[in-house]
Amino acid sequence: MNPKLTYTNEVGGFKRGTGLLVIEVRNSNPNGDPDRDSDPRQRPDQKGEISPVSYKRKLRDLVEWKGEVWDVLAAELKLDAARFGILESRGRDRTAITKQLTGDGQAFKGAYWDGRVFGNTFLESMKDDEAKKSGLNDEQIRQFKTNAIRTGCVHFGLGLSVAPIDIERHTNTNKAGVEGDKDRGMAPMGYRFVPHGLYLMPFFVNPSAATRTGCTGDDIALMLELIRYAYPHTRSHARPAVDLARAWYVEHADKLGSCSDFAILDALAPTKLGDANMPSKGIAEYQLPDALPDELANTKDRHGNSALTLIDLL
Repeated sequence: MNPKLTYTNEVGGFKRGTGLLVIEVRNSNPNGDPDRDSDPRQRPDQKGEISPVSYKRKLRDLVEWKGEVWDVLAAELKLDAARFGILESRGRDRTAITKQLTGDGQAFKGAYWDGRVFGNTFLESMKDDEAKKSGLNDEQIRQFKTNAIRTGCVHFGLGLSVAPIDIERHTNTNKAGVEGDKDRGMAPMGYRFVPHGLYLMPFFVNPSAATRTGCTGDDIALMLELIRYAYPHTRSHARPAVDLARAWYVEHADKLGSCSDFAILDALAPTKLGDANMPSKGIAEYQLPDALPDELANTKDRHGNSALTLIDLL
């Protein structure tokens, strides 16, 4: 039986955690690069990349849309929709958000799920004169600066492919023309995709930031439950076949940390069979761990208790 997350609905009511997403890509563009005509992101060593911002956007969307995924998880976790707005959304009212950060800042903390979980940076850059234009006096500006969040409790790292990736580019065609004198349309090399790739994206949960952001155990529980739905429920034309092959979360018994994050990530990382410098054609070319090795699984905390709990998020 898969262990369950240990948490309460109080601020900081969760433990430290280390996670690893193993993302499989089949004939899709997992994250286009605007600096390279939306080619799949790729390092100079030919390994593919998925930005943390790209993945967090999908989690935010599932909460902001308040659709089927939200309905199911909110009912299971008994969540109040009024507390689960999204700060990083289009059409946000910057002036209203600024005023929510005055006083004790609880109006802001109680309104935005992603602000509590991921933090924010855009509000910190506001200058005094801009704040005054928003109707804030000197005392409110001081309160605003005191309450502005600088970092969140959850941080996703760069997703990086285990092996190099190939990139294919095809021409898109359109039966209906987009120019006045054309009866059909074409977009040369408009469809760019990775035939196959396996990417590793780490993430880290830190309760030490909770008192500043107002992040609760419910916030973290929702984030972890959303992970399995992030790709299947946000598919697109460019990204029809991207999903998780594995999604691991290791909960530390000690809030301060029971083990090196790197030791956990290295232990759960897949390895490519055969030539590691060649792009893969399928997931069968990888060996994927299904458990922590004994030396980590048997780690004890300062009180002699089991230090790590491995949770399968799928």
